[in-house]
Amino acid sequence: MEYKYILETMLVHLDEGIILVDSEANVTFFNEPATNIAGITDEEAIGKNILDIFPDLTPETSTFYRVLKNREAIIDYVQTYENHKGKRVSTLTSTIPLIKNGVIIGALEKYRDLSQVKYLSEQVASLQKQLFHKNKADRQYRGNGTIYTFQDIIGESNVIRELEKKASKIVNSDSPVLVYGETGTGKELLVQAIHNGGKRRNKPFIAQNCAALPKTLLEGILFGTSSGSFTGAKEKLGLFELADGGTLFLDEINSMDIELQGKLLRVLQDGAIRRIGDNKTTVVDVRIMASTNEDPIKVMERGALREDLYYRLHVIFLTIPPLRARKEDIQPLVNHFINSYNKKLFKNVKKVSPETMEILKQYPWYGNIRELKYTLESIMNFIETDRITTQDLPYNLLKHSQSNHSLTTLDSKEEKALDSEAVIAPLEGALKCYEKLLICRAIEKSNGNCAEAARLLKIPRQTLHNKIRKYKIEWKINTK
Repeated sequence: MEYKYILETMLVHLDEGIILVDSEANVTFFNEPATNIAGITDEEAIGKNILDIFPDLTPETSTFYRVLKNREAIIDYVQTYENHKGKRVSTLTSTIPLIKNGVIIGALEKYRDLSQVKYLSEQVASLQKQLFHKNKADRQYRGNGTIYTFQDIIGESNVIRELEKKASKIVNSDSPVLVYGETGTGKELLVQAIHNGGKRRNKPFIAQNCAALPKTLLEGILFGTSSGSFTGAKEKLGLFELADGGTLFLDEINSMDIELQGKLLRVLQDGAIRRIGDNKTTVVDVRIMASTNEDPIKVMERGALREDLYYRLHVIFLTIPPLRARKEDIQPLVNHFINSYNKKLFKNVKKVSPETMEILKQYPWYGNIRELKYTLESIMNFIETDRITTQDLPYNLLKHSQSNHSLTTLDSKEEKALDSEAVIAPLEGALKCYEKLLICRAIEKSNGNCAEAARLLKIPRQTLHNKIRKYKIEWKINTK
């Protein structure tokens, strides 16, 4: 095969100009894309000296002459000159010396019209600008202190669908909202979705946990401070002023000091706040949303929540039921977290075994969605297959399901073979029976966690699986 022909064919189809010269800078090969940068055809160019093609150049300014003289390549050099037709052009060139047996025999140059490079750069910059503005717009929507919308509410139960429907009706209201739900049920997710679904979506959403700070510090954070109010005090905006136009979410309001609750009530009634140590009031436009992880009636009865504040917050009251009361939501939540951690942890988990899903559904989840999420995160960190099975479940889940499990152990003949008072059995059979017994005991002791059972037996997990299949040891789940 004629390699010269192949090489020429490749060069002809490049989108860059190619010029080969000999050691005297005379053109031996010339190929240029349709842009016609040089202003000359290949027939006209071959045999001519490079300075005859580009009369505007000199031996000092020509990249070819410099490379032939210095024997060093010039890469990505911007060169401006008049082409063969007298047109002013700018190119991005790379010129490389051709050296054979230590002797320079010529040079090769590839070049591209700089206007094309500039166009591509401008296109990239334009795309970056569009992406920047898109991200900026996203930040205005999500970068307001929130990350959740109604689309992040996962569940198929009627109670969750009704809750979402009810919450969507009050997104544009200014009325206060009180949300009741156990820890981990997703109270902040719900109030963020309400904020992002209404007219305040482009305004701040600020959340403050009332149980995290003592009364004196919390008051200053909520209402702000003025200089001189106490030693070292400075003018400082409070959360009410920072949330002006948006939403202030007070989490665990049942932990707020009673006296501070009275000041909060005044803000709810007239929309005015006064910084600590100041004598003037400031009117703010803030929607108050609050939450409690205890039944608000019981909290109010024991005196931890003011009645008048409760009634003011109770204008819109939403309850999020615990996860154990809506078990039909567990599977879609599990699938959601698996998809999420597949991306974060570069895993490829595709499904959960039926037995495992049943254990997940039967577990009470006292930590609710938060506990389920972190349980899945733990499993996904260690899993090496594409399927979650009971072997991947943590100890507490297996222990809880232990009462609903039944494990096939030895049959009567096998038990007799191991009876110390029985007639001595053949050694091979007795060893097999004893091995099966030890495996059964290890599985029972590890509550069905085969990885733990393998560690107890001090054998590889795959070896344990092979022996379980060999002895037909069954680990069943009672789903009744």
